[in-house]
Amino acid sequence: MNFPNIIADEQELRDLIGHPGLLVQNKTIDHLDQHCRDFLAMSPLLLLSTADETGACDVSPRGDQPGFVKVLDEKRLLIPERPGNRRADTLLNLLANPQVGMLFLIPGLEETLRINGRACIVRDQELLEQMAAHEKVPLLAIGVEVEECFMHCAKAFKRSKLWQPDAWPAPSTLPSPARIIADHVKLPDIGEAEVKKSLHESYTQRLY
Repeated sequence: MNFPNIIADEQELRDLIGHPGLLVQNKTIDHLDQHCRDFLAMSPLLLLSTADETGACDVSPRGDQPGFVKVLDEKRLLIPERPGNRRADTLLNLLANPQVGMLFLIPGLEETLRINGRACIVRDQELLEQMAAHEKVPLLAIGVEVEECFMHCAKAFKRSKLWQPDAWPAPSTLPSPARIIADHVKLPDIGEAEVKKSLHESYTQRLY
């Protein structure tokens, strides 16, 4: 790693930051209790972290109407795989390494719910049909066997002011995703206008 003065072991880290308090040490549970179920029922968005067999990591958002993640029982949940760009980074990682980490968000609530576990790719038609949206059944779903559940504190959201509209940047100052993509791909005859048109078509015609 080309950085100066790095931390090399846990003792060095603990000497610097200390140890978690009693509350933090005891807040983890190994199942989806009613609080977790209620949280998932109100969450329209999660961030899903995976890694391949070498440990190379990826994180991807999954979102839909609140409650789109289906709780099967206290140890299992199911995430519908809606249409994407077919890179399938998450799915390919799961074929090599089943461990996942998830962060569930509820708009306006600064605390988040973290769930860790082992995942697989599910194609059971009966389960998939229960997650149909706009009369379309997902081709696949991600099934997760829950190993850890715990609430994550609100400090990052308080510092970032993510849910405070008066702290948001003006729309005119936001980056242009179409320009960024066009500059990154560097394909002939594919400029910002072409990418913008493609994105619009995808967002309006292929959400489900």
